[in-house]
Amino acid sequence: MFNMLYLQKSLCKKNSYMKWIIKYILPSLFFMTAYSMNDVEVGHKVPAYIDEVGDTIPHVMLQQVYVFPKLVFKNEKQERFYWRTVRDVKKTLPYAKLIAKLVNEYDSTLATLKNEKERKEFMEKKEDELVATYKPIFKKMTLSQGKMMIRLVDRQCNRTSFSLVKQFRGGFRAFFWQGFAKMLGADLKVTYDPEDENDRIVERIIILVEAGQL
Repeated sequence: MFNMLYLQKSLCKKNSYMKWIIKYILPSLFFMTAYSMNDVEVGHKVPAYIDEVGDTIPHVMLQQVYVFPKLVFKNEKQERFYWRTVRDVKKTLPYAKLIAKLVNEYDSTLATLKNEKERKEFMEKKEDELVATYKPIFKKMTLSQGKMMIRLVDRQCNRTSFSLVKQFRGGFRAFFWQGFAKMLGADLKVTYDPEDENDRIVERIIILVEAGQL
């Protein structure tokens, strides 16, 4: 009996404490939190300079905006082709840039190796790594994306895909893959010319994509 009374008193006391906390403490905590949140600086710091009258002027570098003549499509088929080209550029450009980066790295490494045997072993190892990493990705690309990749590799590396394969894996491999590409309607010897009618549109798309405008 004593234990029951003690328990009831304890529960009542705890309920009183909870009511007191809910009534006074929580609103205070909420107010302080809200005040602290309002007191937090919003935005980010930028460089600034003080002019001749003493005013502080923010100095912000704005991203360059590119403006091209508006495209006028002759028909729906031409418009669909344009947007397919946009899709293909967005899909392949990052990988063309990656290839250019790897080519520079491999050129630097190969220049330090002592003989042809070491260079061959190095490239065989890298080839296995690249195939394991990127083959699943490239297998999902369409034929038009594969052709776009070949053109953009030449743009980024200033070397055709054929010459790159020949340099790193030998002439036999280069001729083999060129023959395979030809069977699919592609060409590893294709070069990129931003003044060409088709590549001029691709160059426009690349500029807009890199500027975040497309």
